[in-house]
Amino acid sequence: MKLTNGFDVSASALTANRLRMDVVSSNIANAETTRAKFVNGQYVPYKRKMVVLEPMNRSFSDVLNGQLGGSTGSAKGVKATRIIEDSTPSKLVYNPSHPDADVNGYVQMPNVDVLKEMVDMISASRAYEANVTALNASKGMLTKALEIGR
Repeated sequence: MKLTNGFDVSASALTANRLRMDVVSSNIANAETTRAKFVNGQYVPYKRKMVVLEPMNRSFSDVLNGQLGGSTGSAKGVKATRIIEDSTPSKLVYNPSHPDADVNGYVQMPNVDVLKEMVDMISASRAYEANVTALNASKGMLTKALEIGR
């Protein structure tokens, strides 16, 4: 087991949570964007995006076998594998004066719920803070271990 495993895990989580915060801020910024893409001759509203995170090690048995075999090269932590669009339908809002209103006066609005996005932002922010704390604790333990050798 490497001394820097804690750093590797925390660093991967910091990167993943930073990406989550970036995607959430993009969703909030586009919560009213009715012309995000031009598809088949029509503008479509912005679709909410979500980050998919996966562990770098696939299973507990992979980790256990790697540690029992003395392997230190196995990747640890979490990684963002892709950013997907939310498949929930767009919201229809009655606003006949809007330039994108259909013949009935309804406008297709993005499927972004700002309240849900704020909850996701707080969650990502707290996870980021927790990993900074874990990184600092690992650094402190390593420093104290080096001081023992003096």
